[in-house]
Amino acid sequence: METHVFIAILSGALLHAGWNSVVKVGLDRFSTILLLSYVQALIAITGLIFFVPLPSVSSLGWLVLGAFLHTGYKIFLIKAYERADLSQVYPVARGTAPLLVLLFSIFFLHESFSRTEVIAVLTISGGILVMALKGHAKQTGYTGLFFSLIAALFTASYTLADGMGARVAGTASGFILSLILLDTLNIWVYARTTRRVKLFPTSLRVWKPGFYAGAMSLAAYWITVWAFTQAPIALVASLREISILFATMIAVVILKEPVSLWRWVSACCIALGVIMMRH
Repeated sequence: METHVFIAILSGALLHAGWNSVVKVGLDRFSTILLLSYVQALIAITGLIFFVPLPSVSSLGWLVLGAFLHTGYKIFLIKAYERADLSQVYPVARGTAPLLVLLFSIFFLHESFSRTEVIAVLTISGGILVMALKGHAKQTGYTGLFFSLIAALFTASYTLADGMGARVAGTASGFILSLILLDTLNIWVYARTTRRVKLFPTSLRVWKPGFYAGAMSLAAYWITVWAFTQAPIALVASLREISILFATMIAVVILKEPVSLWRWVSACCIALGVIMMRH
């Protein structure tokens, strides 16, 4: 993996940890996700009209599939958050996905990886799972864990769909922005039919965190999909999970949350996996 791609993925991971922190300290999670989607849609419309070409017709199937999978991921992530703590849900939802992506890439995409790269992926995923299962003192039951694993399945699926779609779209940016519009439409329909939330909040206090989270989320996602065109999908998917380490640091330094020894051990495993992947 080239240095500039490596640095870009780490930057995207930091942004991902940042917008999740905004969601954590903001409004109820679904309202924040809804506002996040609106902000992303506004940016996407502007980009598609003035700056970015539309993706090729050959990527349409991947576009529709990717939007469906992104929406499913958000829905099941919210269900998990309603039943378990953030520190348990997020690591499981994010940490299981690289393993699924790696297995699919090996058996179906026929991508090749060195022994060190495979060990790095397993080390990062293992560290994240340790953080989820051992780094949290209060066990909140298996329902939240179940929904977290479903969210991980959606994460792995949209990772592969986005990677394949970006490669045939002719423009990674156009593919990203088009997918965001479809995903926002899906979220809006879901909110209108199943959730009792304001579809268009008017309070500035509501929109500010939504704007920040939306901008950071879009930037993190754009970096990830661009990286899919520069490096093997499984390596990108695993490396971006360094966001767990960044989130732990944000929790300690900014949010002043207590972090157990198990969390620090798992964070070190993640960092070790990143170093192994780089070399």
